[in-house]
Formats: sequence, structure tokens, C-alpha cells
Amino acid sequence: MPVIKLPSTQWLRQYRKADFRYDLAAGLTVGVMIVPQGMAYAMLAGVPPIYGLYAAALPALAYVWMGTSGHLSIGPAAMTAMLTAVGVGAIAAPQTEAHLAMVGMLTLSVGVIQFGLGALRLGFLVNFLSHPVIRGFTMAAAILIGFSQVKHIFGVTIDVKTGLPGMIIEMVRQVPQMYAPALGIGLAAIGLLIVLRRIHPGIPAALIAVILGIGITWLLKLDKQGLPVAGEIPTGFPVFRLPELKLSDLATLLPTAFAVAMVGFMESSAVARIIQARHPDEYRLNSNRELMALGLSNLVSAFMKSIPVSGGMSRSLVNEQAGARTRLSSVFSTSLVLLALLVLAPLLYYLPNAVLAAIIIVAVASMLKMKDIRKLWQIDRKDFVMLAVTFTGTLLFGIGLGIAIGVFLSLAWIVFETSYPHHAELGRLPGTVNYRNVLRFPDAHREEGILIYRFDAPLYFANANRFCDVLHEYIQRRTEPVKTIIIDMDGVNSIDSTALTTLSGLVDDLDKENIRVYFSIVKGPVRDKLLRSGLTSRIGADHFFDSNEEAVVRAKATNQR
Repeated sequence: MPVIKLPSTQWLRQYRKADFRYDLAAGLTVGVMIVPQGMAYAMLAGVPPIYGLYAAALPALAYVWMGTSGHLSIGPAAMTAMLTAVGVGAIAAPQTEAHLAMVGMLTLSVGVIQFGLGALRLGFLVNFLSHPVIRGFTMAAAILIGFSQVKHIFGVTIDVKTGLPGMIIEMVRQVPQMYAPALGIGLAAIGLLIVLRRIHPGIPAALIAVILGIGITWLLKLDKQGLPVAGEIPTGFPVFRLPELKLSDLATLLPTAFAVAMVGFMESSAVARIIQARHPDEYRLNSNRELMALGLSNLVSAFMKSIPVSGGMSRSLVNEQAGARTRLSSVFSTSLVLLALLVLAPLLYYLPNAVLAAIIIVAVASMLKMKDIRKLWQIDRKDFVMLAVTFTGTLLFGIGLGIAIGVFLSLAWIVFETSYPHHAELGRLPGTVNYRNVLRFPDAHREEGILIYRFDAPLYFANANRFCDVLHEYIQRRTEPVKTIIIDMDGVNSIDSTALTTLSGLVDDLDKENIRVYFSIVKGPVRDKLLRSGLTSRIGADHFFDSNEEAVVRAKATNQR
């Protein structure tokens, strides 16, 4: 039986004593950051803050054991917390036992989906969501997340499932019921977080805001005057057990579970790739192993009945900037969270919910990057439209439908791109044997009676007829009769049975018009299918060439006969 070598064994064997102090410093920095973040994101997900600390602790160790990134920080995240709140909130009221049970079931489902996809080597599936769609969804979700926290700062009730218009209407309607102490503390916390972040990103701004919030609430006894606070937080660890599974609820949660699994992995992959690009010689990422590691982390979180976890953008970047050398930094971060669970939990009683809301608002505000939108408008208007549609749909209809819109747009775009791909008529550049698009290279020479046609996409059922239609359009544009067509197959890396049948029919139709068909630069997999289908023998093996120049030489000689 083969031995599976986990990535953790490799970096542990190569660990250097010189890296220890860097990992320790970075780990403690991230640990200080993740404690208030974890509590805030748990509140966002609709569960008690303590479950955010659970999710920030042991799940990270699971990633350390199996992951491949040297800097990724695993724990609660704003996006997955918001998706959890929306998906589970449709079944059970937040902060209830039923809601907590559903969250555990959701986290378990997310872990199984991620681990299963990774084990089956299906990590490539996340690539079907285009970057503009992800960006549009992320920006809209950031706005919705921010507005969802207004209830903690203003002291009002807002239903996050109504979309942005409904949230604004509810907020305006409840302004008279606004609670001044919560508003003052929340706005002060937001201002403090912004100022400290601008001074230096390494400052533990969230921790400072938490300490000040606790101190002010305790000194002024604001909790006794109606200010919502974290309240009693139990010390120690939860009982590890499998979440209770109900098939009826599981079926309802599955769409949300898939959404959380995919979005969580995409967020983790994005930040892991950004950081890895700065350390190309230190380690390499493995998409399927990353998916399995993230799935294992969520399975651990599920046994603690806690919320889904993923790689955090801000935490991971801070981890790298603080000097982390290896995954041992995450072990130190976890140690600090465990210390908070065992010793510091009672001190968090006076923590205002408004401070946690402020941490979330400032965190998600960094997702709103207008420069990216302007740049996309300049580079590709089609991608800009996809971003705008996803952004608008998510704002108007909520995160759940926004994800559906994004997935539909991504798949629709893939189909469109392959159904209507780039194509060209080629001509020979003067003094060379290179053939290029005659529209882009006006001096490219077209041989009389010879048409060289290139179709830049796999040939399959969705574009086979398009392939033929475009070819006939090129034939009709030529002023002289076309005697030979050379089909440049360099852009065709696969072909299906429908395209083979269509291609066979095309060759027959052109043969009736006394037009010969040659093929050039046919890739191996395509050549194999042409051979197995019998098309090669019917057309003739001598009609296939390794270059356009060889095909042109043969065509000119044949046309002169």
C-alpha cells in the first residue's frame, strides 16, 4: 500500500531554528487579530461570539497538517459568515438552538463537499466562476454585510434577506428608535479602526477597539443601561460530536453549502496565490490538496458545531507582512486563541456588539475597490458588464440569488466564448513562411485560389455549425474562385462526435463544388479522433500537413494542373 506524504512532513523536516522567532512574532500578531475577528464573524453568522473562537482555533491546525500554503490563515471570514446567516436564517431564527444545530450541519456539509471535490481532483471547477463575476458579487456582498451590521450600531432590526433596497427602507423607518450609546461607540470604533489602519497595518486595531469598548462599557455601566453586549461567554471547549443530521433540513441547506464551499475555496485560493507569487522558491500550491485541507478544517469546525471557515485575506496578508516563514506561525496563532478560550473569555462579557459590528464594517469596506472597476472598463467592456450585472443582482435580490446570477453568467459566458470564438483568414507575411490574420496584417499575402482558415476554439456540438458558416462567409468574400481550402487546426485542441459529423459533411459539400480541403497543424488528440472516425482515410492522409507553408506548396502545385 503506497504511503501518502502530506505537505506538513516536508516543511517540518526542513524547518530551521532561524525561522522560529519570525513565526512566533507573526503568529502572535495574527492571533491578536483573529480573536476579535472570530467573535465578530460569529455574530454576523447568527451564532454566539464564542463559536467564532472555536472556529479560529482547532480548524487552523487541520490546515497546518494538510495545507500547502506557508502563509494562509484559516478561520472565520466575512463572506462565508454572511452566506451562513442568509442560508440558515431562512430555516431557523438566529441565536436559537435550532439555528446553531443548522449551522453545525451546514459546516459539516461544506467540509464534506470540499474534501470530496479535492479527493476527486475536481478543484478546477472553481475556475468556472470568472473573476469579474466574483468581484461583482464580492463588492455587492460587502455592501450588504456592512448594512447588515447597522442594526448593532443603530440599535435597529434589519432583515438581510430583503436585499439592499429593503434594508435601507427598514433602516430609515427605524431611525427614531436609534440607541445613542450604541451609535456613539460604533462610530467611534469605526473611526479608530480606520485611523490605526492608515497609521500602520500591523497595529492590532481590532484588539485595541475591543479593549477600549470593554473598558468604557464597564466604567460607565452601559450594559445595565440597555447597551447590547457579548454577555456570558463560557470558558473551555465544546463537546466534540457529530452535528445532528435531518435529511429534510440537509436538502434545504445543500445549495447554501455548495455556495459556501465554492466561495470559501475561491477566497482562500485567491489570497494564497497572491502571497505565493511573492515566495515562488519557498513552496508550491496544490489546488486539490488545498481543497482537501480546507474541507478537513471545516469538518473539525463542524464537530465543534461552529461556523464554516476559510482563508482570510487580511489575516493572511498580515501573517506574511509580519514575517511568517512557515505554517508554524498558525500554530502560535491557535495557541493564543486557545488561551483566550481558557482564560480570557470571562473578560469579554462587557464587549459591545457595536464594536464587533464596527470590526466587520471596516473589514468588508476593503473589498470595495473602485480602481479595479475603472481598470476593467478600460480593458474589457464585456467583463465590466458581467461585473455590473452580478453586482446589481446581488444588491437588489440578496446574496443567495446573487450567487445564482454569478454562476449563470460565468457558465453562459463560457458557452458564448466557445460558440462564437475568434477566427481568421490567414496570409503569408512578406519574406517569411509565417501566416497571420489578414485583417491585423494588411501586407499579408493571400495566394490566388487558396483560402487559409483558422478557428480558435475546440470543435464541439455548440460551435460546429458556426465553424461551417464562418468558412462559407470567407469563401463568399473572395473575388476569385476558391479551389483549395486549408484549415489551420492549431487553435483546435479537441473535437467531439457532433463536430466530426459536421466536418465530414462539410468536406463532402465542398467536394461537390470541386474545392479541395487540406488540414494543417492538427494536434495529436484531434488527429487520433479523425483517424478513428474514418475521416482521415476518406479524405486521404496526404491532405494533412505539419505547417501552412507545406499545405500552400501542395495546393499551388495541384491548382496549376
